[in-house]
Amino acid sequence: MSYVLKFAAAVSLVCPLVAQAADNRIDMIRPDAPELAALGAHQVGVRTITLSSPDQIDILKVEADKAPPRYERPLTVEVWYPATVNAPGGEYRTFLRDGKTEVNLAGRAVRDAAPEKAGQSFPLIILSHGYPGNRYLLAPLGENLASKGYVVASIDHTDSTYNDRAAFGSTLVNRPLDQRAVLDEIARLGTQKDSFLEGMVDVSNTGLIGYSMGGYGAMITAGAGVTEKAVSAEWSAPAGTLAMHQAGSETHAALFDPRFKAIIAIAPWGMQRGMWDEKGLGEIKVPIFFMAGSVDDVSDYGKGIRPLFEGAKPVERYLLTFDHANHNAAAPMPAPVESYKVSDTLGYAAFDHYADSVWDTVRMNNIAQHFASAWFDLKLKNDAEKGKYLDLVEDSEKGVWAANKDGTFKPEHSYWTGFKNRTAKGLKLEHRLAE
Repeated sequence: MSYVLKFAAAVSLVCPLVAQAADNRIDMIRPDAPELAALGAHQVGVRTITLSSPDQIDILKVEADKAPPRYERPLTVEVWYPATVNAPGGEYRTFLRDGKTEVNLAGRAVRDAAPEKAGQSFPLIILSHGYPGNRYLLAPLGENLASKGYVVASIDHTDSTYNDRAAFGSTLVNRPLDQRAVLDEIARLGTQKDSFLEGMVDVSNTGLIGYSMGGYGAMITAGAGVTEKAVSAEWSAPAGTLAMHQAGSETHAALFDPRFKAIIAIAPWGMQRGMWDEKGLGEIKVPIFFMAGSVDDVSDYGKGIRPLFEGAKPVERYLLTFDHANHNAAAPMPAPVESYKVSDTLGYAAFDHYADSVWDTVRMNNIAQHFASAWFDLKLKNDAEKGKYLDLVEDSEKGVWAANKDGTFKPEHSYWTGFKNRTAKGLKLEHRLAE
């Protein structure tokens, strides 16, 4: 056997995850994952559907002193759902950050599988990616939550994907509108005869996960109206079109939908640019679970994310902080192996769009899956038992592991619930009640 073949064989024995990584798997659960990261009892199906949001302003064609043109805004949506399957999971075909390189992702969901019809309906969770991004960026959360009894709809936001990135103003105006439109359309499909979603989705209990600009949209969807300063800023949407989301306006008030019961905002963008003030944050109506890296320099942890968390006073909220993680904390899928190569289009490796320089992405995905499961089970399914996974000492490293030989815990035990011994590291969970 040649030296090269011997080395490859040794690597395959020592590092069995190498083969999995080459498959670009989005469903990996590490041995040290917290308890609720584990897949649920349901098999998962997935379908791609095309929806539309009628009579929306075409931000890309807006001109000053002219009536804004309107159009039917197209939205491609990936839907994961509890299913009856007789085959192994399948693949997703998508693009890297450069918008040109096509890659395959491997997961658990079976394409176009028959939906599970067990006489019950499942809460809806909507996923909203960053700018740019696409509907697969948060796929590890999509598949995982569907396995636990949720219908999950992940949006390709028009003008914001890797393939059609356009003026930033479209993202500013359309993010919350898209989130609301997808809720309305999934609700329609849930009652439409012969739809695969007929009778299986409970939109009265809807959750929303937004990352970066998706988190910006989630803040507005939660009720946070933007400032006049943001509406008129040089970098804002053209011709004052962002005013539809301004705090105190009739249009902003009309956008709010009480079917949204809980939100996760991961690295939400905007506060550091003056997007909200005390008045706007005072309009928030939906409890929010924030996740972020402590050195996020895109949404700015110190000037953006923490002030959002502290300022969302009308609602209960949490902030999960990954120590020394940057903007890619928790949300993005693991970087596909094809992203390791420097892109001629970008001038850098697309790997930087997905990965963190300190934290392993799968590790962060597993932690996000754990806390998302606890949060949504508590808020959307009224599973009070899941509250124990959120009632934690603030600093994970100050928790004390104290177990008896039989596995029961001693009175002084205060380690993070659901985390194995020695695994609750580099994390902080803060909690504020509505004020």
